[in-house]
Amino acid sequence: MTVRVAPIASTDVPMVSEFLHNHLNPRLSADEWAQSMTAPWRVAAPNHGFMLIDEARNPAVVGAYLAFYADRTIDGVRESFCNLAGWCVLPEYRFHSVRLLKALLAQDGYHFTDLSPSGSVVPINTRLGFQFVDTTLAAVPNLPWPGIPGRGRVSSDPSEIERTLTGEELRRYLDHRQARAARHVVLRTADQWCYVVFRRDRPKNLPLFASIVYVSNPAVFQRMFRQFTRHLLMRHGLPATLVELRLAGHRPTPSVVIGSPRRKMVRSPTLRPDQIDYLYSELVCVPF
Repeated sequence: MTVRVAPIASTDVPMVSEFLHNHLNPRLSADEWAQSMTAPWRVAAPNHGFMLIDEARNPAVVGAYLAFYADRTIDGVRESFCNLAGWCVLPEYRFHSVRLLKALLAQDGYHFTDLSPSGSVVPINTRLGFQFVDTTLAAVPNLPWPGIPGRGRVSSDPSEIERTLTGEELRRYLDHRQARAARHVVLRTADQWCYVVFRRDRPKNLPLFASIVYVSNPAVFQRMFRQFTRHLLMRHGLPATLVELRLAGHRPTPSVVIGSPRRKMVRSPTLRPDQIDYLYSELVCVPF
């Protein structure tokens, strides 16, 4: 057998990123893939995922499954996560695809998340013990609602975000401020604030949507939701928002519930799906 599975080391990133540019998403250049593969937060990551190497092709990368690692505190307990990210294998090597997944899952001590599995991957994950996260999704038009003095402030200014956030939320922002797909907003009332992370999403290849990744304070988010969506329209040029109801803490009005949202999955011996958020993952690192 000339095809072997190997961890993606930092020295392998250039050739893996070239492979992903050529075979997974050419909209991202090889340099952009390389930058996206390297998480901006501090973590003792064992690898960047795993790759298939065909030694008979000089050798050559013929498949890759990316991973992002992070240490998180959940209910006061330190937990280690491995987020399964882009998975691409050349057609003639598809027989070897599951070897990449098994190599990732064989790593001990991690909770595993898969936040953008394709339709063919979902049943594989299910057989391997993954559970579904509630991804009930609403699409909301971003309208030019009139501003109301004294009803709070919405800002994407980095200096204002840093002045506003404290404690764990400030650390999350500092960890993600260089993440290539993450966009940051702070919502402020007289005595409370909410930190929001969103990404530009491309359903049907239309880059018109803000997808909410993280909401620190759903009560403030609900109270200031119209100001927030107005900000997305006026400052970021995004005419619509996609938000999971479990993140928002409510169903916005007006909105339309999406019938078949993309699934998100988790495999953990101790954590429940509702304890999972989308920070420290490909959703903030890869602007696909």
